[in-house]
Amino acid sequence: MSSNKALWEKGDFTRIAEYMRESGEALVKDFEISKGLKVLDLGCGDGTTAVPAAKLGAHVLGVDIAKNLVAAGNKRAHQIGLTNCKFQEGDASNLHEIKDRSFDLAVSIFGAMFSPKPFDVARELVRVVRPRGRIIMGNWIPNDPTLVAQILKVCSTYSPPPADGFISPMTWGIEENVIERFGEAGVSKDNISFSTETFTFRMPRSPTECLATFRNYYGPTMNAFEAAEQSGRADELQRELEALFKSQNKSSSENATRIPATFLRVTVSL
Repeated sequence: MSSNKALWEKGDFTRIAEYMRESGEALVKDFEISKGLKVLDLGCGDGTTAVPAAKLGAHVLGVDIAKNLVAAGNKRAHQIGLTNCKFQEGDASNLHEIKDRSFDLAVSIFGAMFSPKPFDVARELVRVVRPRGRIIMGNWIPNDPTLVAQILKVCSTYSPPPADGFISPMTWGIEENVIERFGEAGVSKDNISFSTETFTFRMPRSPTECLATFRNYYGPTMNAFEAAEQSGRADELQRELEALFKSQNKSSSENATRIPATFLRVTVSL
């Protein structure tokens, strides 16, 4: 099992995805989805964007490296009665089971950015989308002061040094890197556009309770706490992340959490 697959199968990202449903639906409404459009959702989780796209009439294939999330996505689609949405296992850097030019739109919202082979991801995204089709990515931005970028930054300081050759997923949040990666895949920089947007996590519980969900179910946070426990710093990590969640919370209720997080939206026109 690859380390990336192990990371995302380790916890239960569906518990985090519950906080992302509303923003996922709002984001998809801006994708110009039309009935019958063929959509690939890469690094789809259990369908935060795949399910809303299917509800709008698209034929959606969700691909994720984590077996448990694929199963959860297929279960959601079945429960909702969506016959135009299915999920399967796959690696964002090697979509060998998908034919060239199979989709009108490829989407990856906080998904494919975590693949350890970014140039291969760009190549595969371009390969599976038809001419005049589109690619849309949502990527967290390095050193951004909002929630997810800060969670990953804090966790990295408690975790062991990465292996040689490691490329941080946060590098997908830098425009020059995106241009270089898609450029290697044959896309002109003139066909790539960027915008900075906000994704809001909405949780019907306190910031401390929300942090507990991340600690228990989000792979990167789970790994950080395991490392911190071994070094005797788990309480320190808990305090730092708890302060982060409380400071970022915009809800007026002490029993609810609403935290906006900034991301880089990438649109590639083929």
